[in-house]
Amino acid sequence: MAKEAAARIKINKLLEDAGWRFFADEHGPANIQLEPQVNISKQELDEFGENFEKTSKGYIDFLLLNEKGFPLLVLEAKSEDKNPLVGKEQARRYARDQNCRFVILSNGNLHYFWDLERGNPYIITTFPTPDSVTGYQKVSSDPVVLVNEGIETDYIVLTQHPRYSSDAGWKNEEERSRYIQENKLRFLRPYQLQAIRALQQAVKNGKDRFLFEMATGTGKTLTAAAVIKLFLKTGNVQRVLFLVDRLELEDQANKHFKAYLSNDYKSVIYKENRDDWRRAEIVVSTVQSLLVNNKYQNLFSPMDFDLVISDEAHRSIGGNARAVFDYFIGYKLGLTATPRDYLKKYDGSKNRSKDPRELERRLMLDTYRTFGCENSQPTYRYSLLDGVRDGFLINPTVIDARTEVTTELLSQEGFIVSFTDVTGEDIEETFRQREFEKRFFSPSTNMLFCKTFLDNALRDPVSSEIGKSIIFAVSQHHAAKLTQILNEIADRMYPCKYQSDFAVQVTSQIPDAQQFTINFTNNNLLGSGNFLETYKTSKARVCVTVGMMTTGYDCPDILNLGLFRPIFSPTDFIQIKGRGTRRHDFREQLFDDELKEKILNPEKITFMLFDFFANCEYFEEKYDYDKVIKLPRGKSGKGGEGPRPGPEEIETYEHLGTDILATVREEPVGPEGMRIDRMFFEQFEDTVRENDFIVQSVEEGKWDQVIDYVNKEVFDKPEEYYNLDKLRKAAAIDRRLTLREILEKIFGLIPRFKSKDELLEEEFSKFIADYKPEEVNAIPAMKHFFKAYVTSDQIRHIINNKHYNELYTNPVFSARDLKAVPLKYREIIPEYIKDYVSLNQFAA
Repeated sequence: MAKEAAARIKINKLLEDAGWRFFADEHGPANIQLEPQVNISKQELDEFGENFEKTSKGYIDFLLLNEKGFPLLVLEAKSEDKNPLVGKEQARRYARDQNCRFVILSNGNLHYFWDLERGNPYIITTFPTPDSVTGYQKVSSDPVVLVNEGIETDYIVLTQHPRYSSDAGWKNEEERSRYIQENKLRFLRPYQLQAIRALQQAVKNGKDRFLFEMATGTGKTLTAAAVIKLFLKTGNVQRVLFLVDRLELEDQANKHFKAYLSNDYKSVIYKENRDDWRRAEIVVSTVQSLLVNNKYQNLFSPMDFDLVISDEAHRSIGGNARAVFDYFIGYKLGLTATPRDYLKKYDGSKNRSKDPRELERRLMLDTYRTFGCENSQPTYRYSLLDGVRDGFLINPTVIDARTEVTTELLSQEGFIVSFTDVTGEDIEETFRQREFEKRFFSPSTNMLFCKTFLDNALRDPVSSEIGKSIIFAVSQHHAAKLTQILNEIADRMYPCKYQSDFAVQVTSQIPDAQQFTINFTNNNLLGSGNFLETYKTSKARVCVTVGMMTTGYDCPDILNLGLFRPIFSPTDFIQIKGRGTRRHDFREQLFDDELKEKILNPEKITFMLFDFFANCEYFEEKYDYDKVIKLPRGKSGKGGEGPRPGPEEIETYEHLGTDILATVREEPVGPEGMRIDRMFFEQFEDTVRENDFIVQSVEEGKWDQVIDYVNKEVFDKPEEYYNLDKLRKAAAIDRRLTLREILEKIFGLIPRFKSKDELLEEEFSKFIADYKPEEVNAIPAMKHFFKAYVTSDQIRHIINNKHYNELYTNPVFSARDLKAVPLKYREIIPEYIKDYVSLNQFAA
C-alpha cells in the first residue's frame, strides 16, 4: 500500500510541476479530473487512502482537460512496484471512450507517453504542459503520407530553385554544370536517396527512431535536410531540433539549412534567437547550451519539438546529454560517422576498466540502443568502403613512420632512461606513448617528425607547393613547438616565399582560431596564391591543431594529414581520417584556362596519412600499408653504446618533475571538516570559472581538452593543491565522481550530484524500458539483483563464476533473493550491465 501512496504523491507533483491544476487558481480552472466521477476536496486528496488505484466505484484514472474543459489526455497511474505498461489496454479503452488521442502511463518513477495515432508508447522524463499537448494535437500526423512521399534526386533543389528545370542554363547540357555550380544546387546522391527511403520504410514498419551510419564526407547534413523537409512537408512534425556537440558545428549546420531550405522553412540558432525561436521550423543548438541549469526543461515543453536530430549521435547523446535528447516527445534521428563494427575485434571481456576503447564501445552500444536498432543494425549504413567503391570518397595512403624513440615508447617495456642524479643516486625512468609531450619531451623526435612529413607530403598538382595539410598534436604547447619547427624548415626549403606563415597554430588559445579554420577552407588563410597569382589556394599550407578540426570540418583539398600523437579513441581516429576522404578537382581554384589544360593530374585520388604512433595498427591490427618508412635512429638516451649519460647530456629527453605528488599536503578532517571541504570546493569552483580557456572549452563541449588542461595546469600546484581525491571528499557524495561531473556541476550543466541510488534507479529504469518484462511482480526482485550486481564486486564474482552456494551466507544478496529473479533475467541482467553500465561511477 505504501508503494501506491508514494506513486500518487510523485504523480501529483509531476502534474503540478507541468502546470496541470487539481483546483481552480489565478491561472485558470481545474484541468485534472479524477475518473470515474470521483469528486473529492483538496483536503480529501491530501488525505486520500493508501490504495489510490481503487475506490468503491472502480479504478481511478486522471483525465486531463483542455482550456475549454474537454478531455485531452488520459493518465493511467500504477503503483511503484508495477510496470506502467500493464495499464496500456485499459488506458486505450478509456481514452477512446473519452475521445482522447493521448495517454500517459506512469508509476511515479517510470513514465510513457502514447499518441494513439502514431504507434507505441515511449519513455518520457517529465510530463508535458497543457499548452504543449494542445499544440501537439494540431499536428495531424499521418505516417502514410510520409511513407508515400516521392523522393527524387532534386528533392532539395525543388526548394532551392523550384523552376530550375525550365531555365535555359539547365536545359543546355554544355552549360548545366556551371549552372548548378553558380546556383549552388544540391542534388541528392543515390545513397542519400537510399537512406531517406530506408527511413520511410522504417516509419511504415511502425518505427519512430532511426540511425544513419554514414562515413565522413558523404553529406549527412544534406541528407538530414531532406529528412527535415520530408517530415515538415507531409505535416508529420511542426518543429525540428538539430543537436550538435560543438559551437563551430552549430553555425555550420545552420548555414547549410539556410542554403538548402530557406525558401520553405526558417532555420535559427537557439542562443541567437532566445525570444523568437518559435517562429522557426528548424532550431539548431549545442547540447551544452541546453544542459546549462537544465535549460531544456525550464524553457521547453517535451512537445515543442516533434523531430529531434542528433548530429554525431554517439557524442551528442553521451552522458548527461542524453537527457536532452530523451526529454522531447516525437521522432528521433541519429547521425554518426563511427561504425560500431569498428570495434568488432575488441574483446570487451578483457581489461574492461583499462582499455581506452571501453568508453567508445559503451557510447556506440548506447547509441544503437537509443535509436532502437535491432541486432545493432542502423536504419541505413554507408561506409567509407562503399563511398570509395562508388567513386564519391578516396582512401588514404598510410605512411607508418616510427622512430627508435617512438618504437620504444610503443613497446610493452616502454622507453627507459637511466642516469645518475646530482646526489650520485642511480635513477631509472620508464615512459610510454601516453606520456609523449606530456612528461617525455624529445626535440629531435619532433624535428624528425616534421622533416619526414615535409619530405614525403603530397604536392599541390597545380602549384607544386606542399599540399594543404592538417597536423594533430598532443597539446597546445606541442602544437606551438611543431609550428615553429615547420616554419623554420619551410624557410630553408622555400627561401623568401614564407614569412613564418607556412604553418599556423590553430588551437582554442589562439585568437580568431575558429576564423582561421574557415579561412583555410576558403583558401585565404594568411593570404592566397603565393606561387601562382591565378591560383586561389591558401598561403598557409599547414594547420597544426589539437582537436578543433576533427569533427565536421570540411576542406576537400586537404592532401596530407599528420598524426603526431597517439590516438586512443576510435571516434577521433575515424573523424581525423575523414578530413581527407573527400574528392576534389584542383582546377576549380585555377583562373587560367590555358594552364588548366596542362595540369596532368588535377583530381585528388588519394591523400597521405602520416602515422608516427602506430595508430592504424592499434585500431585495425593488420593494415595493408601502402608505404612504410623506416626512420633513422634519433639521438636518444637509450642504447648499449657505452655508459648512459647524465641528465645534462641527454639531448632528446627533457624530464619535468616526477615528485609532484610528494608535495601534496594531507590534513585530517575533524568535525569541522564539512565546512572546510565546502570552502575548498568553492575555491576550486572560483578558480576554474575565472579561467577563460576552461570556460571557452566547456562552452564548446571540448571535454577531452578541458580535462587534460585541468589535470596539467590546475591540479597539484603548490598554491592550492587541488586534486580529484580532495574534490571527491569535498563533494561528500556516496560514490566516485568523475572530474567531468565536477566541472559539469560547476558550470551548471547538471543541477546537483546524483547519489549512488539515484543513478542505480536511472540505470534500472533504462533496463526496464528496453526489456519491458512481463513478469511485473518480479520487478522488485530484479531491481535488487541489478543493484547488487552493479555495486558489489563479491556478488559479481559469485554470479559470474556460478558459485551460488556462497549466497546462502551473503548479507547483501541471498540465495533466496536470486530465486526470486526469473530464470532468464539471471543471465540477461549481468550481460546488460557489462554492456551498458559503467561500474566505476558506483565505487565509493
